[in-house]
Amino acid sequence: MQTVRWGILGAANFARHHMAPAIHEAEGAELAALATSNPANAAPFAAFAPGLRVHDSYDALLADPGIDAVYIPLPNHLHLEWTLKALAAGKHVLTEKPIALKAEEIDQIIAARDASGLLAAEAYMIVHHPQWQRAREWVQSGEIGTLRHADAAFSFDNGADSGNIRNRPETAGGGIRDIGVYTYGSVRFVTAAEPEDLQARIRWENGVDVWAQVTGTFAGPLGQFTYGAMTSMRLFPRQEVVFQGDKGLIRVAPGPFNAGIFGEARVELHRPGLSVTVERFPAVRQYKLQVEAFGRSVREGVPYACPLEFSRGTQVMIDRVFAVATAI
Repeated sequence: MQTVRWGILGAANFARHHMAPAIHEAEGAELAALATSNPANAAPFAAFAPGLRVHDSYDALLADPGIDAVYIPLPNHLHLEWTLKALAAGKHVLTEKPIALKAEEIDQIIAARDASGLLAAEAYMIVHHPQWQRAREWVQSGEIGTLRHADAAFSFDNGADSGNIRNRPETAGGGIRDIGVYTYGSVRFVTAAEPEDLQARIRWENGVDVWAQVTGTFAGPLGQFTYGAMTSMRLFPRQEVVFQGDKGLIRVAPGPFNAGIFGEARVELHRPGLSVTVERFPAVRQYKLQVEAFGRSVREGVPYACPLEFSRGTQVMIDRVFAVATAI
């Protein structure tokens, strides 16, 4: 098996605790290099990845001929720039969500991907997790009858951390860009539907959205259904997605997005007569699955579960939410 040699731009905490270990442990992947201007920041990565090469700049890592793919966990406002630079340097690239800040920016990445023949994708890990694949299978096979409504919630409280990039407008922070990609994109993934009409209310603090409520209707192969979503960076932690039909209900909770970290990864199918089927996935690591899926696409040309076209659809929805929102 050809090994995909990975480099990481920046020593972000998320990369250190989640994606770097996933790359190191994934089949067919090697964590080969890290770019950071502070050598001390590289020590935790080198501790589990012996032989790690440390570059003192992002450009130096992109020039490294021993790197096949780059993972980008930089602040949101830097994603587009460095994704395009990675492709121009001849590297496959996996960039944290949101991969861009506007749908038309993703068009730029699609054009660069197509011109280069390389794989570029957003690190939208949930589509690789079997709990979401099962939810999609159940919904699309009619296990809950006709889908009538979907609702999603994702909240946490980082109000005390004013320096957090999510709380800073200059780094393109805010709850919708950080977690709206989950409450919006997960419903799109499961139902293959797109929003028809949307209404939104947003609460702003210091130029970033800290609470948002979105309602509307979706339409697609399963017909039309109503939709509601809540995201917040100022509420007690909660994660839940529900798909409700006329003959049953599917609940993905309590850890639909941070599976195994926020809560147990499981999906529930509720049907008449108090029948409940629960599937649990305690040992599944979605970041590792993401790396392995990316590697198969690079090596074998296997279609990637989250192509840029899917990410663009979620960004279109985000753009619409901001456009129609009323401030409260």
